[in-house]
Amino acid sequence: MEKKKPKKNTGVVIGEPKNPKNMAHFEGINNSFRAVIALLVAVCVVPLTADVLTPDFSHQRRLDLKMDEALLRVNNELDSDVLVTWRSERCYQCSYQQLGVIPARPSPGQSSSVDFTVSTQHAITLQLNSTPDTLELCKLRFHFGEHGNYSLWMKNLTNSSRCSIVTDADPVNSYIPILVAFAIYVGLALMFLIGRKILGLSAVRGLVFRFSGSMETERLINSELGYPRIESPVTDSISPVPASTSKRLRSVDTFRGISLVIMVFVNYGGGRYWFFRHESWNGLTVADLVFPWFVFIMGTSISLSVSSLLRSGSTRCSLLRKVVWRSVQLFIIGVFIINPNYCQGPLSWNNLRIPGVLQRLSWSYLVVASLDLTVARGHLDVLTTDSWWSPGLEVLLYWPAWVCVLLLEALWLFLTFLLPVPGCPTGYLGPGGIGDMGRYSDCTGGAAAFIDRWLLGENHIYQTPSSRVIYATHVPYDPEGILGSINSILMAFLGLQAGKIILHYRELPRSIMSRFLMWGLFLGAISALLTKCSTDEGFIPVNKNLWSLSYVTTLACFAFVLLVLLYYTVDVKRWWSGAPFCYPGMNSILVYVGHEVFEEYFPFRWKMANSQSHTEHLTQNLVATSCWVLISYVLYKKKIFWKI
Repeated sequence: MEKKKPKKNTGVVIGEPKNPKNMAHFEGINNSFRAVIALLVAVCVVPLTADVLTPDFSHQRRLDLKMDEALLRVNNELDSDVLVTWRSERCYQCSYQQLGVIPARPSPGQSSSVDFTVSTQHAITLQLNSTPDTLELCKLRFHFGEHGNYSLWMKNLTNSSRCSIVTDADPVNSYIPILVAFAIYVGLALMFLIGRKILGLSAVRGLVFRFSGSMETERLINSELGYPRIESPVTDSISPVPASTSKRLRSVDTFRGISLVIMVFVNYGGGRYWFFRHESWNGLTVADLVFPWFVFIMGTSISLSVSSLLRSGSTRCSLLRKVVWRSVQLFIIGVFIINPNYCQGPLSWNNLRIPGVLQRLSWSYLVVASLDLTVARGHLDVLTTDSWWSPGLEVLLYWPAWVCVLLLEALWLFLTFLLPVPGCPTGYLGPGGIGDMGRYSDCTGGAAAFIDRWLLGENHIYQTPSSRVIYATHVPYDPEGILGSINSILMAFLGLQAGKIILHYRELPRSIMSRFLMWGLFLGAISALLTKCSTDEGFIPVNKNLWSLSYVTTLACFAFVLLVLLYYTVDVKRWWSGAPFCYPGMNSILVYVGHEVFEEYFPFRWKMANSQSHTEHLTQNLVATSCWVLISYVLYKKKIFWKI
């Protein structure tokens, strides 16, 4: 029997070698070995996981389901037409959207049916109304599984329970590729860790010397692994980090590298999982963490570098000139990389996007570095902790800068909540579109969007904001806009404060960590107050698009806690070198610009056998990200760093 075609709605060298040739050869083998392993693993992921994860569609009604979609057949046994509407549970105060109309049954004992594709990213609420009287027949909440087949039955019953959903074909588990990838990377980490331990054993070294017949091998191994040392007894005390403030803190590079690696991964697609994409409006996903963390650690680096340069004899005026020039360079590079036009011909000045990630970094760097140059001390005294006011000393020493930042924050609050926006309620923080029951569809972003359109023009800002996904917005909105730059300055300044703590308590690691934790607790409490511990009901919700105040305090809280963990494990206890994240962290500009410019080139992207597979997208994005980590490692070994 021929099936009726359904209707469709788509809702880093350590010493100078005695034999450079042998050294280069050894390092080449080492780098090549690691690269080959990574690529072999990557190549194996696709066939091994695809065979397991590809569902058998032979029993399904549809063969053209896309990623994050399921098939829903609505069956109507009523004598009236039924209107089916839907709403995502992540869509706050949204109006229902029409899915389709199911005709009345043709005759008693029969039913009419229509097939729809529905989203599987979040749970949705279905509402069924009879037409034309729009009487609500039933309402139910359901979370559909990817590539599953479902039937919704409308029964002609007298009680209120008239509809039910039946699973006709089980969905696939689209999260298995993440578990497989996690197991592979953990396995690789354990393999390298065990390999280093084995190569460090005296018996293994002796075996290698016997076969090689050369003491050069020992030097090469020591260069790579470190010379063997006598372990000191384990104690519970925390030894101070070496007092030389010129020593680079590995934890800072590791923090920056973690942020950058995640940023590259999510920018390349994140396997097309919704939680590796930016939140549509209020709330947080993994993708929303990394940019504020990068801004935060930039502030920490400003504090450490300015202090070092002042103590080395540099003048404040010369440093200020460097700050301005670097900011200009960052801004120009940012404009270049966000306006590619490889295939469409010359770029029109009328559509040039002005705001962007590097542009936001340039403004934050300019303001925070300039503030630090005005208050930074050429001579740093190690602060004590024996007075009652010592917890706030690192703030009081730099109170003029704090006053400036707080005034900027007051300006953000004033413009956000008091600036009149034509056609929109004053102080509106919503997404517009179908949010707020569609009453303010053209008000996406409120004052932030209004300022961008007024100063930059509608054609010079981001045209496809993340709010389009769930809230169906249709007006341009730029998440790196002008008003949000104020809060990114606050985020960088909080990172600067972390750097001041490191500088002033450099011989007291316990004090550093306790202050980091206190700052984290303080900022977390502010976030709880501003948000009322709610996603949407707070005074100022956590919102990446707006770079809201609660977004900054929440992410700064997380940043202080993460920095504590990294500082303790990497710089204090030295349980971890920070690898591999420290390598891209030392070459952040090169990695960021490179991943943007070469995004469409092999091996960062290739034609997929199945573009609707999370497995292939995740494999491609992980391979691309791993390539940039490997590139940064090779550049580190060759001592090549791009700085501006």
